[in-house]
Amino acid sequence: MFGQKEAILRLLQDNDPETVRLVKEQLAEADEDVLSELTSLATTEDGDVNRHVQEVLDIVAGREAENEFTLLCHLFGDHHDLERANWMLARALMPEADCAAMELKVNQWGRQFLLKSSGAISSRERVILLANFMSGELGFRGNSDDYYSERNCLLPCVIETRMGIPITLTLLYMMVAARAGMCVEGVNLPGHFIARHGDLYFDPFHRGRILTKADCVAILAKQHLSLHKSHLADATARQILVRVLANLLYVYDLKRDREKHARVNSWIQALTADEC
Repeated sequence: MFGQKEAILRLLQDNDPETVRLVKEQLAEADEDVLSELTSLATTEDGDVNRHVQEVLDIVAGREAENEFTLLCHLFGDHHDLERANWMLARALMPEADCAAMELKVNQWGRQFLLKSSGAISSRERVILLANFMSGELGFRGNSDDYYSERNCLLPCVIETRMGIPITLTLLYMMVAARAGMCVEGVNLPGHFIARHGDLYFDPFHRGRILTKADCVAILAKQHLSLHKSHLADATARQILVRVLANLLYVYDLKRDREKHARVNSWIQALTADEC
């Protein structure tokens, strides 16, 4: 009964919500021919039908993205493409997000920062310019008021709200800087992810402020830890992705979202399988 566009349209226009729900469940499991017909209904004049169609398409896209990201986690190494992995993660958990548009925005920011930083000579000057651009002009800052939120962990949301947690803000600083030819590394400091450029450490969560060794000691002291050289080592792409997922795992644990918790936990297991 799902072979023709007109039949799908009539079913999605049914006045019984339970009927519509069952139809949407079946459509989400349909073959490519039916999904192609469904896509052509996404721009009908019926707003309710458009919404139902988009919800089904999001389910299908999310399932495909989840499978792709799961495979990536099994293959992901220390030097693989961290940015691509985070876009894929966002698609897997939030298929309705327009990642392509967000990536274009990051590209634009990279070009803007290249113009602003082209005359910088020292590492300190470049870090200050980057912090002023990301925090001052674009308004990125740490989300202290709602720290344990899924939206702080996914790139499209962080770009949209201009708020995030230390690791996602650092990731965005890295992405924008890289587009301008500036190398920024992530540093897996326990309890508070930070960034490094040259011999300077800085904190994107706190508007890119430059950190001294004493600042790093103070951060670790809050966790009853002493600073060791390994704490300030550059994080690998895999370590960063695992830490992003660990933050999500904690969020879903707090929210008691068992389905997403299980998914994220399986991804972490895949990424860390060779460490066991």
